[in-house]
Amino acid sequence: MTTPLYADQAASVKRLSELLGKAETLEGRFSQMTLDSAGSYMQETNGSMVLKRPGLFYWHTDAPMEQELISNGKKIWLYDPDLMQVTVQAMDQRLTHTPALLLSGDLSKITESFSVSHQEGGSVVDFTLKPLDPETLFETLRLSFRNGLINDMQLVDGLGQRTNILFSAVKMNQPVDAKRFEFVIPKGVDVIEE
Repeated sequence: MTTPLYADQAASVKRLSELLGKAETLEGRFSQMTLDSAGSYMQETNGSMVLKRPGLFYWHTDAPMEQELISNGKKIWLYDPDLMQVTVQAMDQRLTHTPALLLSGDLSKITESFSVSHQEGGSVVDFTLKPLDPETLFETLRLSFRNGLINDMQLVDGLGQRTNILFSAVKMNQPVDAKRFEFVIPKGVDVIEE
């Protein structure tokens, strides 16, 4: 039996904060599929991620489209080994700019960034987040938890393109080496500072 959708923003934010707040660290694999507005397959990637609250993340997409997205809480590095290029930018604390930051960020900022609703059924809790800022990369974000762990997320952008991210082998609150969140720029790589 599924409980009705909760219209109460405060109850939804409280429930989302409870579930996200349990995880000081998250580590696991992901599979990401992108579909166009008609639902046609565009691309699929796989990779691994490590998140640590607040604001630290390591998001590695496997070859053939290998990339690393790393944050130490102050800077973000986007490294593309095929292009031999790294883009470095100051950390934007707006949770709407990257899903990794939403999962690893400051939970007190959720209400500053989103309207939130949720529904629960058995061991599954689904949240729908709509950004308050029109200048975001997506129009809606759905987060789904199963048995208290993040299971998947879906982002829909303004053109109707959908990105589905399914998490697997997720471990919560395991020790994480702080070096995972620092990027050492390899020799010969072009550096673009934003």
